[in-house]
Amino acid sequence: MTRPGSGHARAIYGANDRVEIHEVAYTDRAGLAQALAGVETVISAVSGARPVIIDAQRALLAAAVEAGAARFIPSDYSADYRRITPGSNRNFELRRELAAELDAAPIRVTSVLNGAFADMLTGQAPMILFGRRRVLFWSSPDQILDFTTKDDVARIVALVALDEDAPRVVEIAGDRVTARSIARTMSELTGTPYSLQWAGTTGMLAAASRVGRRLSKDQGEAFPAWQGMQYFVSMFSGEAELHHVNNGRYGPHEWTSVRNVLEEHLKSDVIARTVGGRPVA
Repeated sequence: MTRPGSGHARAIYGANDRVEIHEVAYTDRAGLAQALAGVETVISAVSGARPVIIDAQRALLAAAVEAGAARFIPSDYSADYRRITPGSNRNFELRRELAAELDAAPIRVTSVLNGAFADMLTGQAPMILFGRRRVLFWSSPDQILDFTTKDDVARIVALVALDEDAPRVVEIAGDRVTARSIARTMSELTGTPYSLQWAGTTGMLAAASRVGRRLSKDQGEAFPAWQGMQYFVSMFSGEAELHHVNNGRYGPHEWTSVRNVLEEHLKSDVIARTVGGRPVA
């Protein structure tokens, strides 16, 4: 199911006869319910701020109930948002707000919590300063950080959708690392020492994020700079750490590690900087 006018889903799956594409607006309650007719499990994979995480998913939930769907998997796919301090992470609090409605809805719900997406370590999460050979940390370099690749998360979500006995929450972690272990991994992969760099305490970072949020003009965006700070606060404070990881629930699987992700990134970077077999600046 995709929003009208997007075209993205049709471009990817239009020629696949195993996929039916339904274009419907989240404001079209009747259209949503019609699109979900006969559907057993609704998997939400939307991304955004309040208009999406709360409003759109609320409409999708209501339509799922109206259509008689048996299961609903919300677009959580995050660290443990249930224990964070109020006011410390906007996106996590939106998920917690929706969770209260999910728990009260007459439909079985399963959330998948996976920590942070490991794929973000090479770009969107500026924790590794590749050019300066530094790995940033706040408060402690030994705080456990949960990371899972998007592909591994997608695999588990599919298995959860097929699992009639899935619990309310399934926790997974493709890898559990620390800033210290990431620095060691980068040193081993590059043959060049990577050092740890203290960036302050999580309290200092939380204060900076509050200032950034007050001064920001992008309050409605899903991932403004100040929101990125809030994610690091949640992770390095330990509040969002997963405590009931069960990677073996669906049998053996070769999980993609943080080392695998970083190694692939370094290989791709070398290829990108090479033209005709000759390295370029």
